[in-house]
Amino acid sequence: MIETDRDFQSALAGYSLTTAEILYRLPDHPSLLQSYIWQDYDDHPRFPKLKNFLEFWYENLDGKLFQVTVAHRRLIKPAEVKLIDAQIKLH
Repeated sequence: MIETDRDFQSALAGYSLTTAEILYRLPDHPSLLQSYIWQDYDDHPRFPKLKNFLEFWYENLDGKLFQVTVAHRRLIKPAEVKLIDAQIKLH
């Protein structure tokens, strides 16, 4: 039996590569912001994995969340076909 990659199976199921930049306040210096990059395959637009991570952060870490910026990219999508007005002959 052939074993397929978990990430590939997730992409086929509609999950996309999701990256979040999380800005948070330093616990000892709340006027300063620190950046953290989170990346995983997640279900757009609900983002359940990211939401679970942010809930964990909120409940367990001291750095207060300031801003979260999310980007995602579908890795598997319909092929793009462009018709061109040319003819190529090969011998």
